[in-house]
Amino acid sequence: MKYADEQAYINAVTTELTAELQPQTPLFNADILAQKVQDAYNEVKMKRNYAATSMKDAAVLADMENYYSTVKNVARVDYARIGAYGESAHTENGIERDWADREKLFHGIHAFVKIF
Repeated sequence: MKYADEQAYINAVTTELTAELQPQTPLFNADILAQKVQDAYNEVKMKRNYAATSMKDAAVLADMENYYSTVKNVARVDYARIGAYGESAHTENGIERDWADREKLFHGIHAFVKIF
């Protein structure tokens, strides 16, 4: 296992995104980014539906390592969309942005199911 706990995993994603975004974002906010990473981690974890399994925390964390890039991408997109919630496109000062469907970021994440 690469990370000691969830917080170490989240810190690693946050550190990578900070290095990527801070130089190119004049109003960079580390606290908001950290929250976006935490939210992305929790959302991927929820979509995996570990509650339907008997997996222990260490096994869940090991499995979540497979979704590191997904957590990072979701956090990046959510940070970039600050102020544009709910928009599918945005035009300002001649600059046009079309937002991709956020749910497509979760492609390949399959939930565990419990069979009764």
